[in-house]
Amino acid sequence: MTAGRSILALVMVLAVVAGCSAEARPQPPTSGARAALPLPENVQDPAVVPSAAPVPDCVPRASLRPSGTLPKAGRMPAGSTMAKIAARGRLIVGIDQNAYLFGYRDPATGELVGFEIDIAHAVAKAIFGDPDKIQFQAITTADRIPVIQKGSVDMVVRTMSMTCERWQQVSFSTEYLTSHQRLLVRRGSGIREFTDLAGRKVCATRGSTSIVTIAAQPSKPVPVATDSTLDCLVMLQQGQVDAVSTIDVLLAGLAAQDPSTEVVGRFSSDEPSGIGIAKTSPDLVRFVNGVLDTMRADGSWTKIYQRWLTPLGPAPAPPVPVYQN
Repeated sequence: MTAGRSILALVMVLAVVAGCSAEARPQPPTSGARAALPLPENVQDPAVVPSAAPVPDCVPRASLRPSGTLPKAGRMPAGSTMAKIAARGRLIVGIDQNAYLFGYRDPATGELVGFEIDIAHAVAKAIFGDPDKIQFQAITTADRIPVIQKGSVDMVVRTMSMTCERWQQVSFSTEYLTSHQRLLVRRGSGIREFTDLAGRKVCATRGSTSIVTIAAQPSKPVPVATDSTLDCLVMLQQGQVDAVSTIDVLLAGLAAQDPSTEVVGRFSSDEPSGIGIAKTSPDLVRFVNGVLDTMRADGSWTKIYQRWLTPLGPAPAPPVPVYQN
């Protein structure tokens, strides 16, 4: 079992109750009896699929251009969102603590580590000069937009796909990771594509674009929603679902934890990941984009990719930033 993984314990109890007297009638045989497997918390089976509301067309990857040279760490512009964060003394970031390679707890230290954790540290270092002046808040997929809108966090770094619908609710940085939705299945299952999943259960997290993509498949699989992608893996291992479907980079992390599974299927959607930030903080969006530009240029993006994501293959070139206007 790999680091950061809190696997649901499976307890199967078989009880045979004897009669109180020799004259008691024999009990029916229990051979083959099987206890029901427990479900993770908050499972929706079938999932509630959000209705597709019309939204204006946009270029999902297009973000705000950085405002020239980044200010020096510890000297944020007066009145800026970054100055308010600096006065507080810490950057508050919503993250995943159960995503192997991206955001999870190192069992040796108890610290949160991973690709997205390092990106968050880079932003803190740009503000304070100290990457550790940061407070992480573990959130679910469904929490990502609400915590930004409520101001509970300064930003969310949690494989959050940039979509035109979400742009109506929050702002995004430029793309920091490219991915596509695919399938995770048990080896030997015979499942290769969504066409093999007609009427069968496919798991993804609540509040994700993945649930909508699953429900839209012509083969009509049954979407099942959980709080965590790790819960989906548990349900796949228990045979409670036939596949897990989310972005391929997360699926590769699950497959690295359980070699009895494999990632299959063609790309079913394009999922660029951006850092989520409140629409009321455009200066922070521009600042974060400046940090990401620096990371692309000085090789630090490639360095952290090589540190964490080599199980996905050789490091690609960083995603090219797209700016509005």
